[in-house]
Formats: sequence, structure tokens, C-alpha cells
Amino acid sequence: MSKLAIDASRIKAFIFDVDGVLSATTLRIGDDGQPMRTTNLRDGLALRAALRAGYRICIITGGKTEAVELRYHLLGITDVYSGITRKLPVMQQWMLDHGLLPEEVAYMGDDIPDLQPMRHCGLAAAPHDAASEVLATATYISKFTGGYGCARDLIESVMRAQGRWDEVYAIFEAPNQ
Repeated sequence: MSKLAIDASRIKAFIFDVDGVLSATTLRIGDDGQPMRTTNLRDGLALRAALRAGYRICIITGGKTEAVELRYHLLGITDVYSGITRKLPVMQQWMLDHGLLPEEVAYMGDDIPDLQPMRHCGLAAAPHDAASEVLATATYISKFTGGYGCARDLIESVMRAQGRWDEVYAIFEAPNQ
């Protein structure tokens, strides 16, 4: 786990890109021509834990496949925006809809379409293998690469900085909810 070098005390929400963040930067292409992504199970656990702890989670991705939407809906994430070219207006509307200020939001992206949202949030994060422009913009760079635990790293780091990571144990030790 990486340590945050900035104040994360106000973070109430996380927004993630998919390709290059929640999935690796390479895609298999199926016989039907559809891209097939992989996801990290530990990222999934951290996303579920954050939701159960009361954080808001949003996915904004340029890709558009039913499998991605289904994956995140099954984790309990209801705010999944696919096929989005300009992410900032979607992010701003989502924040407005949920009464969130920019300083209360952490955004993790890895490439040029993520630059604008990263400049309009409280915690701009990137996986270790993000594009150079993104790395230069990020206030937090995970030691993990995209698709290999960087989302878990960010969520865990924020929750630890807020003294809330121990809640995760209680969430998963409690009777089924």
C-alpha cells in the first residue's frame, strides 16, 4: 500500500476510468470483435467496501460494453457512464446531483481524456503506468499499474488516512447484508 502525501480528510467519493485503471491497458479481442477486459478482484473488494462504508463511487469510461456495465453494477455501483468522450461535464453533473464539492472527490485516470476531470477534483490519482501528462498532473501516483490493484491502493490509502480502513473488516465479518 502506498501512503498519501496529501490531506485526504475531505474525500467522500471516488471516480474511476476503466481502461488503464480498473482494467489493464491491453485488451483481448473476442471472435465477435468485442474487446474483453480483465478486472482485479482486490479492486472489486475495495470498491464494494467503499460503497458499504458510505463513499460514493462513479465510473466514467470512454469504452462501451455491456460486460463492463454489468461488472460494476454487480458490485453495487449504480453510476456507470459508458461511451463518454468528454468526461468533465459528466463528472460535474454527477457531483452536482450528489451534492459533492470538488475537494471531496478523488478521480483516478490514466490518459489524456482524464486530464480535465483530474484538474477539477480534490485528489487527482493515477496508476504507476499512466501517460506522462497524467503523471505530471496527478497529486497521487499509485505504486500499482492499471488493472493490477491501483484502485484498491487509492481507496485503501484514503480510508487509512481517514482512520476508516478498519471498517472494512467489520463490513466483511458482519452477517450478509
